[in-house]
Amino acid sequence: MVKHIIVWTLKDELSADEKKTVKANIKSGLEGLAGKIPGMVEIHVRTEGLPSSNGDLLLDSTFENVESLKGYSVHPAHVAVADGAVRPYTKIRSCFDFEV
Repeated sequence: MVKHIIVWTLKDELSADEKKTVKANIKSGLEGLAGKIPGMVEIHVRTEGLPSSNGDLLLDSTFENVESLKGYSVHPAHVAVADGAVRPYTKIRSCFDFEV
């Protein structure tokens, strides 16, 4: 199994209301991929971190193996969400992948 963890920081120019909408769209878009990506075991987006957090939202996903993670990264459904709901609104993306 492979864990794929992403922490995003949203762009500064977004208002509080815009950030709330963006977070909801990212969550629904990415979690909506469940069952559509071969080898994806689970996917969760956390949008409400504690005040000690220095990111705005987190993706916690699990894949069967490295190959399925690679397939996810180029899968058209994932690319559509990333290009439409994520990349236009984020300024920092940190990724940590590891085997479990």
